[in-house]
Amino acid sequence: MASQLLETTGSTAQGRKQGKKVGRGWRALPFLALAQFMVVLDGTIVNLALPRLQLEMGISDSTRAWVVTSYALVFGAFLLLGGRIADFWGRKRTFITAAAGFAIASLIGGLAQQPWELIGARALQGIFAALLAPAALALLTVAFPGGKDRGTAFAIFGSISGVGAAVGVLLGGFLTQYVSWRWCFFVNVPIAIIALIGVWALVSESKAGGSTKYDWPGVVLAALGLGSLVYGFANAEHGWGAIESWGFIAAGVLMLVLFVAVERKVKNPLLPLRVATERNRAAAFLASFLAGAVLIGGILFINFYLQIILGFAPFAAGIASLPMTVVLIITAGVVAKNLPTLGAKVPSALGPILMAAAMLWLTQVTPDGTYAVNMLPALVLMGIGLGMVFVPMQNLALFGVDKDDAGVASALVNASQQIGGSLGIALFSAVAAAATATAAASGGALAALTSGYSLVFLWAAGVAVVIAPIALLLIRIDRKTFSGSDHTPHVHLG
Repeated sequence: MASQLLETTGSTAQGRKQGKKVGRGWRALPFLALAQFMVVLDGTIVNLALPRLQLEMGISDSTRAWVVTSYALVFGAFLLLGGRIADFWGRKRTFITAAAGFAIASLIGGLAQQPWELIGARALQGIFAALLAPAALALLTVAFPGGKDRGTAFAIFGSISGVGAAVGVLLGGFLTQYVSWRWCFFVNVPIAIIALIGVWALVSESKAGGSTKYDWPGVVLAALGLGSLVYGFANAEHGWGAIESWGFIAAGVLMLVLFVAVERKVKNPLLPLRVATERNRAAAFLASFLAGAVLIGGILFINFYLQIILGFAPFAAGIASLPMTVVLIITAGVVAKNLPTLGAKVPSALGPILMAAAMLWLTQVTPDGTYAVNMLPALVLMGIGLGMVFVPMQNLALFGVDKDDAGVASALVNASQQIGGSLGIALFSAVAAAATATAAASGGALAALTSGYSLVFLWAAGVAVVIAPIALLLIRIDRKTFSGSDHTPHVHLG
């Protein structure tokens, strides 16, 4: 009897402790989500500012894309290192340092007077974002170790990726038109400070145990490989035959192959291959990579069509993109609520089909098109598709991850999306430039630009549709994991 009483008392105390921890997690969630929102927001907030920013600062067309790409490139290249720093140095400490650094980098960007200062500030933002994003997601993983609360928290956090990118367009348009494009940078300062204070007050420190040695060969190979790959694609708009395109692409692929070889051999790998090779997580990382290309790359050219072809002012273009944001939020809520019934496979496979349908609709754009016919139906379809993809993928990305690997797993899902976005922008820019140059020989300027945009949307549709078979073939996670009825991961094999 005494032993039963002690066992019951211990169980009750453990339950209270766990409940208190989850309660603090819910209070911290808005601040962690705010940081993720800011990181994703900065991937697109300057999109609508680009035409005016380019004119005011005298930036060339070839340099213009680097205002967007430099952020995504550095962010993606250093995310794996950022995840390991968060695990080893302390996730709370990393979060606070990164939030402060992001605010300073944003201030420098807003005050920039020369193109190189602006692009440098964007790269500096990317470095701190590479620390901030994995630290935020790792802290969320520790705060919600399992059950229904974890599923709900991750659904909210996951929807931020799509919402932040879409809201970035709206906010960027408003600030550019009615205040100044410089406020696309200044706006981050109060957001970062609020997130920093909230996490400092509400979140406990956590870090990985065991060895904390860094894999510096892996760091160098990952950063140079990803950087070389994106740089090669970015230069492809000047022609695929030049060394600046295929040479850097080949070098990037080679260094990433060497990176995998190194990770298989070293004792303390930057990316433990067990994190990336589990089939459900592999599906999440691949889907995030491809969805990032469609989302970040596609939104950029949707903005160009709205402003350059249809003549929308920056804020009007942002308002025009709002239906996608609203639909995405609604869809994410519905999907999160029904994940226990649907599982991850159904929405993850159906969402990309809707994304591809949206992009195929956009291939019909014309120089004298209208928003209601050419854009609105596609934006609604895109919002539904993104909501169906991002919510399950954020859950799957951390499925069954050991707590010591929480930071690097968090980094990998963010890296997948950001590198996908970088390559998407670079590849789509090259496709648009080639198609526009060809069409310009036989038509007017607006017709030539529209021809380039149309081909970009066709490529984006092709990228989106590839996500569906990945989800169907790789996802084998049991629905009980989403329902919270069992804290132990279940996987259907075969």
